[in-house]
Amino acid sequence: MTLSWWRLELLSLPELEESLIWKLNTLGIPRVAVRHRPEQPDQRQLVAWLPASDWPEAERIQLEQALAPLADTFGLRLPSIAWEQQDDEDWSLSWKQHWEADPVGQRLLILPAWLELPAEHADRLVIRMDPGSAFGTGSHPTTRLCLEAIEVLAEQRGTQGAPDLGPIRVADLGCGSGILGIAALLQGATTVAAADTDSLAVRATRDNAVVSGFSDRLQVELGSVETLAELLQGQPADLLLCNILAPVIEALCPAFQSVLAPTGLGLLSGLLVEQAPRLQAALLEQGWQAELAAQQSQWGLMTIRRA
Repeated sequence: MTLSWWRLELLSLPELEESLIWKLNTLGIPRVAVRHRPEQPDQRQLVAWLPASDWPEAERIQLEQALAPLADTFGLRLPSIAWEQQDDEDWSLSWKQHWEADPVGQRLLILPAWLELPAEHADRLVIRMDPGSAFGTGSHPTTRLCLEAIEVLAEQRGTQGAPDLGPIRVADLGCGSGILGIAALLQGATTVAAADTDSLAVRATRDNAVVSGFSDRLQVELGSVETLAELLQGQPADLLLCNILAPVIEALCPAFQSVLAPTGLGLLSGLLVEQAPRLQAALLEQGWQAELAAQQSQWGLMTIRRA
C-alpha cells in the first residue's frame, strides 16, 4: 500500500503564524512550512503535510475546529483551509520547493542547507539552515526585526566600516531554530547559550549550529530561563535575544537579571505594538528601561537596558 498525504494550506496571517505552527506541533503535525517569496515577505502561505491514513474527513474537521480559537484571540477569523491529497514520493520534494535563498537586512542571507549560494548574494553572511518543524525560519516579522536589530548593533559597535558585535556572550531565550544566535555568531559574538521549551526546537537549533559551522560555540538545552541561567554559569550575557510572545516575556522578565548583565542589552520581539505599554511597565517594575525601537506592521521590537 502506497502512503499518501494530505497537504493543508491556508493564508498565514502575521498575528497567527507562530500560534498556528505551535498548535500544529502540539497536535503531532511537525511537517510544516511557510511559503513566501523574498520580495513579498508579507504574502505567506502556511503549508502542512498529514498522513492520509491518520486524518480521515472527521479528523480533518476536528483539526479545523481546534485551530479556529487561535484566530478568536486576535479578533480575527481563521482563513479558509484548502486540502489536497498527494503521493508519498512527492511531499518531501514539494516541501523543499517552498524554500528559497532569503536576504535579510543589508548583510544577512538565510539559505536552506540543500541550496547553492546564489552568485548575487555571494557577499552576504550566510545563515545555513535545514528548516524543520521549529519556529524561526526568518519569514515572520518578529524574526526579521530581531535579525535586522542584530545587524544594526554590529554596525554601531564595529570599527572602520567593519560591522562587528565584538567578543560578547549571547543568551537566546526561546531559540526556536537557533537563527538569531547564529546571526550573532556570524557578526562577531563569541558564544551563544540557548534554551527552548520545545524539544523539536532544541534539536533544530543543534542541527542548524552544525550546518552553519558553530556547533562548538552554540550550546542549547531544553528548558526556560532557569536552564539558560545554568548554561551561563552565573555570568549573565552581554546580549539577550528573546523572540517570544508578550505575555510570556512578561511572565519571565523577573528572572532576566539572571541571564542579562547590568550593562547588557536585550532585544525582545514577538510582541504586538499595542502590547508595548503594558510590557514596558512590567519591565520597569523589574528595573529595566524598555523602548519600542522598531516595528513591522503591527509587530514590534523592544530594547531593554538597566534603568
